[in-house]
Amino acid sequence: MKNNNVFFWSLVVALGGFLFGFDTAVISGAEKAIQQLWGLSSVEHGFTIAVALIGTVFGAIFGGIPSDKLGRRHTLIWIAVLYFVSAIGAAVTSNWIAFMVFRFLGGLGVGASSVTAPLYISEVSPAEKRGQMVAMFQFNIVFGILAAYLSNYLLTGVGENDWRWMLGVQAVPALAFFLLLFRVPESPRWLLGQGRVEEGRHVFQRINPATADQEVTSVLTSNASDDAMVGSKSLFAPQYRTPVILAVLFAVFNQVSGINAIIYFAPRIFEMTGLGQGAALLSSAGIGLVNFAFTLLARQVIDQFGRRKLMLIGSFGLIATLGLVSWAFYSQNFSAMGGMLVPVLLFVYIAFFAFSQGAVIWVFISEIFPNTVRAKGQALGSSTHWVMAAIIAFAFPPLAEKLGGGHTFAFFCGMMVLQLLFVWRMMPETKGTSLEQLEKTLVIH
Repeated sequence: MKNNNVFFWSLVVALGGFLFGFDTAVISGAEKAIQQLWGLSSVEHGFTIAVALIGTVFGAIFGGIPSDKLGRRHTLIWIAVLYFVSAIGAAVTSNWIAFMVFRFLGGLGVGASSVTAPLYISEVSPAEKRGQMVAMFQFNIVFGILAAYLSNYLLTGVGENDWRWMLGVQAVPALAFFLLLFRVPESPRWLLGQGRVEEGRHVFQRINPATADQEVTSVLTSNASDDAMVGSKSLFAPQYRTPVILAVLFAVFNQVSGINAIIYFAPRIFEMTGLGQGAALLSSAGIGLVNFAFTLLARQVIDQFGRRKLMLIGSFGLIATLGLVSWAFYSQNFSAMGGMLVPVLLFVYIAFFAFSQGAVIWVFISEIFPNTVRAKGQALGSSTHWVMAAIIAFAFPPLAEKLGGGHTFAFFCGMMVLQLLFVWRMMPETKGTSLEQLEKTLVIH
């Protein structure tokens, strides 16, 4: 019974990840029609597509504030409202400025959900299942991306304004997310932090009656210890230096792997190797399927293997695949495997990324901060991730054009060598350890 409760709550909250992935990818089916409808210049068109990413950065930066003030559950309810309003508004508006406002609101939802959803799941999950539960969020992001591509495909040609249906259909899962959240309790750790001890105890009893009193005592002791420290409410107090450094570096390495450049610009990369447009688009769909499959695999083994082992395996795989892609561009050797050498290497790259960084990032960052600053720490890690995502997305096309594929992928490869050193020398293992026990290890008392 106890695990069924946690699984259901985590599944509902992870719907925020599904909407995150859907919102991010759905614009791909509508972007050409939008440009034609409003006669947008290339700069206006680029900004219209990027405005959701700008919203995501702001949502991530400020997402920790309502999580602390209103609670995790109430913040998630407001995120569901943002997704719903964004989907309906973007689908029905006939005004370009209003369209961008609605897309910006959706981006706020994406950014805030990347803070609050992993945070909530981490705080309700038993230590031995926490990795698997939080990784459900990343799995749902990937699932949402696939669902958006499939939805766009099915809705293509349904009418003159098919793009409106593509954007508007997101309102259905957003409404389901909103309604299901009323069957989810508030985070017990947040309740205890607000002095609502009996409410927190009740939630812990629904998780596991046998350990509820022990969990309450552990959280209250941890919170009292934090309160006794100078600057305990400030994320950048000296005692939190280790988790802050770990979160920022982890998020930076996630993006300097080149993952978003590859996902956003896969058809362009494949065309650079001489593939025709049709084969390039088909290869891009293959990337989505590989990402989905290996995210699912990682979710199954993250609590057995541990976060650190997945990251070590992934780092070696990313170094090898990026190095080989770089070599292929330097040597212009694209003819192997019937011209599919680079696509195959990038499929393997995606497999290693999904198995390591993709699955581990939201789990690891949600675990390493103490209760009193966990929302702020999650916001720091998430906003770092999104700022770096924006930088890489905007910088990749001119870099690839000026430097060529060889230099660009060599840079990503070099960053993964640094990631390997980071994992080997600095990254602690967090599997199977309670959040309060991790605090004793990572926070300077």
